[in-house]
Amino acid sequence: MSYDNPYRKKPRGTTVFVQEGQFDKALRKFKKKIMETGLLRELKERECYEKPTTIRKKAKAAGKNRWRKKLAAQGMPPKLY
Repeated sequence: MSYDNPYRKKPRGTTVFVQEGQFDKALRKFKKKIMETGLLRELKERECYEKPTTIRKKAKAAGKNRWRKKLAAQGMPPKLY
């Protein structure tokens, strides 16, 4: 029977435990957890300052791309103008 020690510090942040030397499997799990939390995207965003107008332009372009993708999936012709 094992009891949890209340004074033992628990690891903070994103953690993955390696079981019986399965380092490759643990590394894959860790990468997946990092992608799910969005840490890499946030690090890239904080790497350098981006002006608010640039952020809005990127968001608008992303919305346009999503709309085009949705139209392509429905098989509707794009506007020709």
